[in-house]
Amino acid sequence: MQKIKKAILPVAGFGTRFLPATKAQPKEMLPVVDKPVIQYLVEEAVASGIEEIVFVTGRGKRAIEDHFDTSFELEHTLVEKDKKDLVEAVQRIAGLAKFSYVRQPQPLGDGHAILQAAHLVGDEPVLVIFGDCLYDSQVPASKQLIETFEKYGDPVIGLSEVEKKDVSKFGVIDGVELDKHTWEIKNMVEKPKVEDAPTNLVAVGKYVITPEVFQTLATMKYGKSGEIRLADAFEIMLAENRPLYGKILEGIWLDTGNKLNFMKAAIHLGLKHPEIKDDLKKYIKGLNL
Repeated sequence: MQKIKKAILPVAGFGTRFLPATKAQPKEMLPVVDKPVIQYLVEEAVASGIEEIVFVTGRGKRAIEDHFDTSFELEHTLVEKDKKDLVEAVQRIAGLAKFSYVRQPQPLGDGHAILQAAHLVGDEPVLVIFGDCLYDSQVPASKQLIETFEKYGDPVIGLSEVEKKDVSKFGVIDGVELDKHTWEIKNMVEKPKVEDAPTNLVAVGKYVITPEVFQTLATMKYGKSGEIRLADAFEIMLAENRPLYGKILEGIWLDTGNKLNFMKAAIHLGLKHPEIKDDLKKYIKGLNL
């Protein structure tokens, strides 16, 4: 079985939930403590064995490319000021992986975005990570997905359990429980009513997909929303009785897709950051809530 060495990160969205902050900078570059969201995701992928990252970008996303490039002027300034720790931190970013960039010319869905990277992936299974799904876990979330793929050899969707009242915000799966953390998926329901949800297991924006998924995406027509969606490709494959698995990811899901959850992620990671955790804890305890 081929080892997964490449990851696709679709980052072409407008980030409208964070306007005006995202008017002139990508949502994925918003900092959580001292690193942008996208760097956490790249580091997770690299810690999972990924060697090449393909970013699917759009207009106004140049800051992502600059962030993962070498910055000679900044490094020179830091060296002159004898800030060796910061020099090392900055230099490390460009060396995390091999980075490639491809444009999604129009916002025509996440499946369409993934298709733009097909020629850079080739006939290989690949990790896909969307830009607002952080995880705090002992074993990197992406590695958990890859290990599940290596066991079964078919596409894998990252899952999390949510409260029943929240299922209508997500894509929900149904199927056969194989073990405590693994399901064979038989059906997917997009944002169901609470009373109609088959489970409380939802997709969290991390996937391992195979060449068969790319082939399905390539043959799809635009849906009612005018988009080509990855979830629709999975539904087509399920209707054809093709295998699809779900992995309940162990760890804490830090969804940065809206303002409240973004702030929760910042507090969670801030309380673990060696430079600020003690002072932040004191500040929170001192609030008159």
